[in-house]
Amino acid sequence: MAQSRKALTTRALTAASVAALTTGAALLPGAGPAAAAPDGVRATPAAARAASALVARLGDRAAGSYYDTAAHRFVVNITDPSAAGSVRATGAVPRTVRHSTAQLRGAIGTLTRRARIAGTAWSIDPRQDKVVVTVDPTVTGAQRTRLNSVVGALGDKVAVRRAASAFKPLLAGGDAIWGGGVRCSLGFNVSVNGAPYFLTAGHCGNAASSWSDSQGGGEVGQTVDSHFPGIDYALVQYDSGGDNPSAVDLYDGSSQQITHAADAYVGESVTRSGSTSGVHSGTVNGLDATVNYQEGSVSGLIDTDVCAEPGDSGGALFDSDAAIGLTSGGSGDCTSGGETFFQPVPAALSAEGATLP
Repeated sequence: MAQSRKALTTRALTAASVAALTTGAALLPGAGPAAAAPDGVRATPAAARAASALVARLGDRAAGSYYDTAAHRFVVNITDPSAAGSVRATGAVPRTVRHSTAQLRGAIGTLTRRARIAGTAWSIDPRQDKVVVTVDPTVTGAQRTRLNSVVGALGDKVAVRRAASAFKPLLAGGDAIWGGGVRCSLGFNVSVNGAPYFLTAGHCGNAASSWSDSQGGGEVGQTVDSHFPGIDYALVQYDSGGDNPSAVDLYDGSSQQITHAADAYVGESVTRSGSTSGVHSGTVNGLDATVNYQEGSVSGLIDTDVCAEPGDSGGALFDSDAAIGLTSGGSGDCTSGGETFFQPVPAALSAEGATLP
């Protein structure tokens, strides 16, 4: 990117000639970890990793973990009350539930084999100890009958909720970027072997091989790798020159510096930046989510109640200075609210051998 161009922080692309893509529920910029109550556990990445590690060690005796924002504590679900002492030793709170993680993953396996229907999505919500299946208005007739049959057979392992509008990818991300007749958002600036690149959504990368930072403007970079469906991220290499800061545009004249990438956890307060709807915040409601778009299924996503709108695809999801995800798609808008899914950043960085600059 030439020096005369503005520095690209993290923003969004919309769709110009692409069908409108919508998503989820509104939130405002996050302000970092929640203050801990007396004897509480601060919502730090280290505490989240400790809870996840304990869940892994307990195996079938555990059923996931989440952060309780009201109590300011991490909660670890257990199916064996004798594991309570191990949970308390980490500073977390034990909660006895009926279904183990293995049982809930088994339910997801059944849904994947028998109910991979466009217009549906699912993820495990440890707060409910259930697989939450979301159904959009396009699922009707024989498909809805089929879904109802599969869900009914899974019993109380599953909860069903309705989406107000169809699940769609959202062509968007950080700073607005244009290419191939679409507008998307830049997610995060990264480096590969010392060279400057940026991450955005894979469905954006599939739509354009060349990108500009203004409509009809000169090229700033080229798509070198793109994945969608299945997963949803693309890697774009900058042309030579320019300033590519590790920062997210907050659309108020300021930016949030990004220093590292981190895995999301259920209950985490997160913020999204996008070129269409600006900055909104919300909560992580599920991990390893699957969403069945009309264009194909994407798995391994972060499920949130953060809102997004057409053109926000590829935009940054972050928690303070940590890069968390790239906007994929969902249902709803920033007026009525909705559900939005994000491609985890750590997985994309690892696959591309990239680092944050």
